[in-house]
Amino acid sequence: MTRVPAVADRFYPGDPEQLRSALAMFVPEVAEEDKQPALAVVLPHAGYVYSGATAGATISRVKVPETVVILGPNHHGRGAPLALGTEDWRMPLGTVVIDRQLAASILDQSGNIVEDSQAHLLEHSLEVQVPFFQQVQPRLRIVPLVVAHLSYQQCQAVARELAAALSAYQHPALLAASTDMSHYESRQQASRKDQLAIERVLALDPEGLYRTVIGQDISMCGVIPTTITLLTALELGATKAELVRYTDSGEATGDTAQVVGYAGLIIS
Repeated sequence: MTRVPAVADRFYPGDPEQLRSALAMFVPEVAEEDKQPALAVVLPHAGYVYSGATAGATISRVKVPETVVILGPNHHGRGAPLALGTEDWRMPLGTVVIDRQLAASILDQSGNIVEDSQAHLLEHSLEVQVPFFQQVQPRLRIVPLVVAHLSYQQCQAVARELAAALSAYQHPALLAASTDMSHYESRQQASRKDQLAIERVLALDPEGLYRTVIGQDISMCGVIPTTITLLTALELGATKAELVRYTDSGEATGDTAQVVGYAGLIIS
């Protein structure tokens, strides 16, 4: 069984040649020796016309290993709260296989994460990231994890489980948290709120991020995947975070009265 694309020709081109052209525009060419090793990235997941440049600029700066663990929010409410997909993904640029060794290790380590394909069927937050990773890593394998709302204590437990599985894994792997920032607020309001959340990521403060997003009513849809990713990266030895780019949908539409914010960050 393979997962078929849910949002090709909507969020990104479904035609392979058009998709390659789009990715060539969005992902700057960076010499391999100029790329940095990283434990994790935070990437936006809107349509490529809106957030593709931010995602591409971020991915281009990182040495992407063959295995990427992608965590994204559950926009549809289908499936388990922590749903790991184990079906290969048929994508316009070719099939992407699941890293079954790492996926099995995560499922063995975790009392929270379960195997569940239902949560992935319609979810776009992970799918839109895959072509970017294919662009820079032709031997890409993924471990896709769709995440519903969790308490901070649950985020901590899941992060410990992920870190244990990744520590036992004998190969490099990159964590990728998929999130957009504020939704449908004025540019001024969105930028102010999003800066509060971004500051907590830059401070490597996952609890501060979680509390700030909830306390300041920031409509950051992937706050849970980002919190888990930051916690996991810290367990694996993260010492710094860097903002590559922040923008909003008004850059593409010209409408600054109702924007969605996008941020690309690197955690190393």
